[in-house]
Amino acid sequence: MHKEHHCWFSPTLGKHQDLLVYGHAGAKVIVFPSTRGRHWDWEDRGLIGELGEHVHRGWLQFYCLDNYDEWGWYGHHLPVGERCRGYQRYHDYLNNELYPLMEKKNPNPFVILTGASFGGFHALSFGLKYPQRVGRILAMSALCDITKFCYGFHNECVYLNNPMEFISNEHEPHRLDALRRLDIIMAVGATDYNVDQNRRLSGLLWSKGIGNALRVWDGFSHDWPHWKHMIRLYMGGHD
Repeated sequence: MHKEHHCWFSPTLGKHQDLLVYGHAGAKVIVFPSTRGRHWDWEDRGLIGELGEHVHRGWLQFYCLDNYDEWGWYGHHLPVGERCRGYQRYHDYLNNELYPLMEKKNPNPFVILTGASFGGFHALSFGLKYPQRVGRILAMSALCDITKFCYGFHNECVYLNNPMEFISNEHEPHRLDALRRLDIIMAVGATDYNVDQNRRLSGLLWSKGIGNALRVWDGFSHDWPHWKHMIRLYMGGHD
């Protein structure tokens, strides 16, 4: 399997940021880390290997990101407004640094976003905010509403990065058209603490004519063996 490690000083983030790339061609898959997760987690936990044939055959190419949590929503030493600005910088890093790298390496226009737990929130937040840059979102055991991280604080930055808020008020025809062409899958356990948020977001999307598949699994299903099964089923196309 073709594998590359990239690390550069990000002018957007003001720090060095690591990235692992698996594969040489195919649809580009951006993998968001779970809470404080690292760029090697998906390989170490067997999720890359689970789709090894797809990578080897040039059907999928994975871009596994490092976290920026200490300066984003998990930067509890920072005021909430600064944490939100940090999270927006992470989006800017994707748009201004990661996407140009991907386009240089691989001309395939189809981009898939995926992640588990807080990585699932990243996938939903970025994908629903920038639907013109994405073809599919697979969010596993995802947080969908960032409100609990804000402790009552609210401003435009929070609004624009919280899909539960900005989708509820979405009305621009060109954005709705872009959102409606997305392939959105949300998989979550029936007893997961995020299940109600997934149900609410799924219903909210449908109320805007934005199709999506909500898949509720038995039990908690909020752990790597379950995510490995989910990725095989919803991205690999087999069980």
